[in-house]
Amino acid sequence: MKLKQLSVAIENDPGRLYEISKALGDAGINLRGLTLVETGGGFGVLRILVSDLAKARRIMMKLAMPARVHEVVAVEIEDKPGQLARLLKPLGEAKVNVIYTYSFIRFSRSNAVMIFRFSDIDTAIKVLEQSGAKLLDADAFGMLDEVGDQTS
Repeated sequence: MKLKQLSVAIENDPGRLYEISKALGDAGINLRGLTLVETGGGFGVLRILVSDLAKARRIMMKLAMPARVHEVVAVEIEDKPGQLARLLKPLGEAKVNVIYTYSFIRFSRSNAVMIFRFSDIDTAIKVLEQSGAKLLDADAFGMLDEVGDQTS
């Protein structure tokens, strides 16, 4: 249930995100999830879930932007008030810290998808599964792992 996400430090300059998205698109790589946050000092951190991790990493290197790989977890929750708190309660009780999260809404299903990076991903997965959370795997996103195989 772990997904591999790329994290790239990018300059906060006009056209930089365009350059990255164009290069990935030209290579046939689909963006499955994306967040960009400002970190100060003229830089930001771009975190992306992509359809082909290995190819995306090669493209980032060609653009002189080394990309780190982090394991994250995708959880589908109902798009209703209080659902995030319900999801987080057992994680807090298990002393698992949320390092960061981002989300998007799946309007066709009236659900939200939350992407999480946890302090202890294995414990987080176990707690989420025990609490009945719906974890999404790489197949749900149409993603390939580093060696070109479907991840799980």
